[in-house]
Amino acid sequence: METLPHTYDVDVNAAAEGGISTQCAGAPGLTVNAPAQFGGPGDAWSPETLFLAAVANCFVLTFRAVSQASRLEWKNLDCRAVGVLDKQDGKMRFTEVQLTEEFALAEREEEDKALRMIQKAEENCLVSNSLAVPVVLQATVNR
Repeated sequence: METLPHTYDVDVNAAAEGGISTQCAGAPGLTVNAPAQFGGPGDAWSPETLFLAAVANCFVLTFRAVSQASRLEWKNLDCRAVGVLDKQDGKMRFTEVQLTEEFALAEREEEDKALRMIQKAEENCLVSNSLAVPVVLQATVNR
């Protein structure tokens, strides 16, 4: 890992109507638009879905790193993020994010170790740690 602090840069370009072009160096661009719930077409990534993707992807990448450091062998991890958007204190905000993980281990005997690695990933996920909204985690180990 590089020395902290890290800086990240995203460029956004929008016309009066239509999708918003979103770019970052070294990655394919995205078209972002309002979700259907806010009058958008509902056929593109939205700030809301990008937010949830950031939470889920950060958890998975953190789990990958801590499990690798602990030599936990696993085969597959599916992570679903569901966010509840509501009004709170007179402001529209996410009031909860639910993460549901389902993963398959290489060895059945490793279930306790895997659950410890999930806890460690939850504690160290930088995106979740940066949020004011509670993130509720539910993990299932498939054998």
